[in-house]
Amino acid sequence: MKLGFIGLGTMGRHMARHLVQAGHEVTVHDLRREAAAEHVAAGATWSDTVAGVAVGAAAVFSSLPGPREVSAIAHGPHGLLGAMPAGSAWFDLSTNSPTLLRELHAEFAEVGVYVFDAPVSGGPRGAANRKLAIWLGGDAEVYARFEPVLLDFSDQPVRVGDIGAGSVAKLAHNCAGYVLQTALAEVMTMGVKAGVDPLELFKAIRQGALGRRRTFDGLVDQFLPGEYEPANFALRLAHKDVSLACALGREQGVPMRLANLTLEEMTEALGRGWGNLDSRSPMRLQQERAGLDIRVGRGEIRAALAADAT
Repeated sequence: MKLGFIGLGTMGRHMARHLVQAGHEVTVHDLRREAAAEHVAAGATWSDTVAGVAVGAAAVFSSLPGPREVSAIAHGPHGLLGAMPAGSAWFDLSTNSPTLLRELHAEFAEVGVYVFDAPVSGGPRGAANRKLAIWLGGDAEVYARFEPVLLDFSDQPVRVGDIGAGSVAKLAHNCAGYVLQTALAEVMTMGVKAGVDPLELFKAIRQGALGRRRTFDGLVDQFLPGEYEPANFALRLAHKDVSLACALGREQGVPMRLANLTLEEMTEALGRGWGNLDSRSPMRLQQERAGLDIRVGRGEIRAALAADAT
């Protein structure tokens, strides 16, 4: 297939290389021509302009720093908008704004071009060895047509929903990761300052209930089905545990901002009379603030987990 690829940086250079190695006719572009040396040596064609990448291409892929750069390649005399042929597709692999992608989707639809937000997750190592997730938002039939190409540089392409859905999934994933990072920094500094060797503390807690489980699997038992009783572990007992951890932090002079915020959430839930509900019941408070009532059937959840296992 004739393809274009824009952005040969930390992630893009690996993805573009996989497409070339898969036998596609790939035209590449980057702000730095030297970034394309390995691709040209492997058989890719260099283009001096963004528009040149799109000429005659069935699909164009872009891997760029953010919204500003993506918007820049879309417009202008040498942008994608005036160069991509009708019926072709643009897959933006960047971590981007879903609002911008929805605007671009509408704009490109007027000239018969399909736009997908398609952010990736797996880091440079995943991009290099094709252990890469791609979360896509866009037309289902067009996605199915290009899925074999996506599989040439990733092992987990998934259409999440309509345009923008992929970017929403990526932002939820990344934001959760950095919030957890901050929480881990809090509890590790508390534990080390309380006298435990950092490596021994790490070795111990990674074998606990949380450490042994995939991070987002904690949503399947209570949050997604919206069921918090009977309790797997009662809120009143969890409140005691977090209270003790916050007290230890105060004793050691360790700031525990996220832990104390969590304790406030749990205390408010106790005030609602939820003490004997599951310890995850305070998650209902955030749903109330967001004006949501999330409920997914347990059968649907089991099917999703089974599909993931295969």
